[in-house]
Amino acid sequence: MERVISGIRPTGNLHLGNYFGAVKSFVKMQDEYDCMFFIADWHSLTTHPTPENIRNSVKTILSEYLACGIDPQKAPIYVQSDVKQVLELYLYLNMNAYLGELERVTSFKEKVRKQPDNVNAGLLTYPCLMAADILMHKADKVPVGKDQEQNMEMARLFARRFNRIYQVEYFKEPQSFHFADKAVKVPGLDGTGKMGKSEGNCLYLCDDEKTVTKKIMRAVTDQGPTQLNQEKPEVIQNLFTLCELLSGKEAADYYNDLYNNMTIRYGDMKKQMAADANTLLAPIRERILAYSSDDALLDKIMRQGAEAAAARAEKTIEEVREIIGFRKV
Repeated sequence: MERVISGIRPTGNLHLGNYFGAVKSFVKMQDEYDCMFFIADWHSLTTHPTPENIRNSVKTILSEYLACGIDPQKAPIYVQSDVKQVLELYLYLNMNAYLGELERVTSFKEKVRKQPDNVNAGLLTYPCLMAADILMHKADKVPVGKDQEQNMEMARLFARRFNRIYQVEYFKEPQSFHFADKAVKVPGLDGTGKMGKSEGNCLYLCDDEKTVTKKIMRAVTDQGPTQLNQEKPEVIQNLFTLCELLSGKEAADYYNDLYNNMTIRYGDMKKQMAADANTLLAPIRERILAYSSDDALLDKIMRQGAEAAAARAEKTIEEVREIIGFRKV
């Protein structure tokens, strides 16, 4: 069975973009692949979170993963910082990574532009840590978005370079993976771009019914079509994309016909979207509350996940140490 590894940074609550873009697929994948999921708390240090932020965010993400249907008996869930072997492999990969290639990574250059006062070494070597997370478990596939594709290529590069330097065929080259034929892009409620925390255009899985309705009813629209069968502007096309995700293709087609004959009422469309969003989110929200209030269960799941991940990681790091030439500890 092919092995899949995937992580998420603990930077707050999951939103619909996370759900439709990744987590919903993870729930399906756990029955078809040898999956492991982790909460990438080390990665979050590039933004200097407080200890309280880290602890609370880890608990939040774990509760929401479980509430969405990820079963730790099928796919262990662990916290990155609980598996110390990752840091040792990260060190070895750093030794074989070069400054020029790391500085050329698009995501690093973007971070430098956005946060010029916090260009830390962790940002620069982010691809090395991501590669360590993946190569440690000898993953065959890694579910990623387009924004991580270059980092995946770096992981493959580091795998090839390790094999070449030490004249072994040890690390396989992990492949980027989309469970669906096409990656799902969930548009934001502001009508532009995609849903994201930093853009402030999210519908969170934990939002209550009133908040969900208010956010959707405030979704950006225009004055309506002025010609029959006219092309939709981006802001309206994004609303229809979100409608299809929440209410289904049949509903989206119905409102599309109304748009084409100039009789659409966006308020009616958004009311249905809000009702369907609440139908989707109500049971998830209920499970989130139940899991987040059970610290003993969350601790047990994290401990068991760490044990499963560490067992694989220890085997890998022992073999890597021997290949490089270090004595066994």
